[in-house]
Amino acid sequence: MNCKGLIFDLDGTLLDTLQDLADAANEIKEHLTGDAEVYANPEKYFDQVIEINLSELEPHLNGPFTPDLATPVSKMKEAAASNGWPTSIEWGLIGSCTNSSYEDLARASSIAKQAIDKGLTFKSKLGINPGSEQVRYTADRDGIMGIFEEANATIFTNACGPCIGQWDREGADKQEVNSIVHSFNRNFKKRADGNPNTNAFVMSPEMVAAIAIAGRLDFNPLTDTLTNNKGEEVKLVGPHGDELPSRGFDVEDNGYVEPAADGSSVEISVNPDSERIQLLSPFNPWNGENITGMKLLIKAEGKCTTDHISMAGPWLRYRGHLDNISNNCLIGALNAFNGETNKVKNQLSNSYGEVPATARKYKAAGVSTIVVGDHNYGEGSSREHAAMEPRHLGVMVVLVKSFARIHETNLKKQGMLGLTFATESDYNKIQEDDTFNFLDLDKFAPGKPLTLEVVHADGSKENIICNHTYNAPQIDWFRAGSALNLIKSMQEA
Repeated sequence: MNCKGLIFDLDGTLLDTLQDLADAANEIKEHLTGDAEVYANPEKYFDQVIEINLSELEPHLNGPFTPDLATPVSKMKEAAASNGWPTSIEWGLIGSCTNSSYEDLARASSIAKQAIDKGLTFKSKLGINPGSEQVRYTADRDGIMGIFEEANATIFTNACGPCIGQWDREGADKQEVNSIVHSFNRNFKKRADGNPNTNAFVMSPEMVAAIAIAGRLDFNPLTDTLTNNKGEEVKLVGPHGDELPSRGFDVEDNGYVEPAADGSSVEISVNPDSERIQLLSPFNPWNGENITGMKLLIKAEGKCTTDHISMAGPWLRYRGHLDNISNNCLIGALNAFNGETNKVKNQLSNSYGEVPATARKYKAAGVSTIVVGDHNYGEGSSREHAAMEPRHLGVMVVLVKSFARIHETNLKKQGMLGLTFATESDYNKIQEDDTFNFLDLDKFAPGKPLTLEVVHADGSKENIICNHTYNAPQIDWFRAGSALNLIKSMQEA
């Protein structure tokens, strides 16, 4: 088990090194695998058995606009033609927090080195985001970054960068149809550069390098050749790279500043007129009673990712100012009632307006709101703002067909109710002028569904059963108003 950062054996003995941990695991290794009868007859023990022939695997390109649209590289020429995807690639991007390890950069650089040695030039622009300063420094020490520089790659800061639109891409404001490839694991519309017409395809770092050399989406490095500067037809070979640096990692400045041993005298001074930094105010705790009179803020239809809930790009300049960044709350979500984004009905004025402005009017009137969503609500980045912003604007409930796991947890931590329809078709019962009342929230408990009364504009009522996954500690978060509130109260106690 792990306790306060220390590693202990099963009998409570403190383990000094990872080798000790490995040795302890080896002593019980027969218990750390499936039983023999499971391997012999897996169909008897699993709902589904999937067999993969590794010799038949080939690189895949995923996208555009969703990471789960996978196309084998051998089928991309056909897929691009049938879907009208631009095959000319403008940028190949490697790194950010995902696929940016030492090994990832090493394997991608081995492809770039081949291009240099074989007399090939990159037809697309190449951008590199090392995963950390330690990775960057070590890769630079070992000559990996030098290879990228020789290939005329742009080396970005060790940060999110293009993955969330932090690169001010030239020409993106023209909103021209184009294609890019990258190793980031998110490729939703407008995410990389704010251009809704940028077709972004996700792939491995080495595939990004290969596609950027060819400059074409339909290039298959397994079979296709390229013409070098001598007019010769040459072919790339498979990538290679060390999983870990043979000389170990190194860094001069990893950016870590140790906190003061006693922070009681530390004063945080923030200009109240700042547009980019704001001290957080605690969210209000729950009063223990049923929440009633809630109004519908938006009924989102289809894919509603964290980019739809809290857009990145230029908005991130306000990430330290919750009130200002909340002006992007749910502006990308598609309203199920009018098929538009950032246009919802305000039941108090019987008028339509932007989502954040409408939420603020409800909040000013002391009216809580509810957001209704579709499948896999909150898919995408783990950004806290996608939960903090609705909470700040008075949303108390997010009721959906299903959640992306991380976003569901983030809602819980901010003292909100993340609920799912017990009967998915009840999503269709939600109308634009509905009012919502909890009937049994005062009995909120683990494993016990909640009943939400929906009052329609004509006065008719329907009860909707809502499931939840809150355990007892998470219900305590809700009672306290947020997990941070609870932690703070425990420290003060």
